[in-house]
Amino acid sequence: MQIDTQRKLLLSGFLGSCFLMLTALGYFQYYLQLEPCPLCIMQRIVVMGLGLVFLFAAIHNPESMGRRIYASLLAVIAIIGLAIAGRHVWIQNLPADQVPECGPGLDYLLEVFPLTKALTMVFQGSGECAEVLWKFLGLTIPGWMLVVFSAYLIAALLLFLNLKVWQKNPL
Repeated sequence: MQIDTQRKLLLSGFLGSCFLMLTALGYFQYYLQLEPCPLCIMQRIVVMGLGLVFLFAAIHNPESMGRRIYASLLAVIAIIGLAIAGRHVWIQNLPADQVPECGPGLDYLLEVFPLTKALTMVFQGSGECAEVLWKFLGLTIPGWMLVVFSAYLIAALLLFLNLKVWQKNPL
């Protein structure tokens, strides 16, 4: 039994999310001992959200309307990820005198403040969000997440357009 192109894309999206979370938790947090800042945690939540939608879509393997609903949901989540990662990159590139002061952790903010206020404070960023502790090929972790969320957005668009690009006989 051959798995169709749509299901391959959906399973690849789910496995990619799993790989990203294993990398974040296993390599960055536990091996390198890098503590995630509030914006990093928000990006992880977005990756988990993408992974869950990809998994549900792969299990469901929907036809036309369902495929477009899943693709739209994936696109919205990927755009949210792009906004968070973009904000993080912007904060990392601020001049030192303009970097916000370090603030409390995400768990504290969620316990003390209402959700909307806590999220507003997280998106303002803090000093720990401006630290660059790791680079690969000139990009920081949030820089790479911009690339990742862009790839997820492209995958969502391909899914929405019925993958005509990857089919052997698109006509």
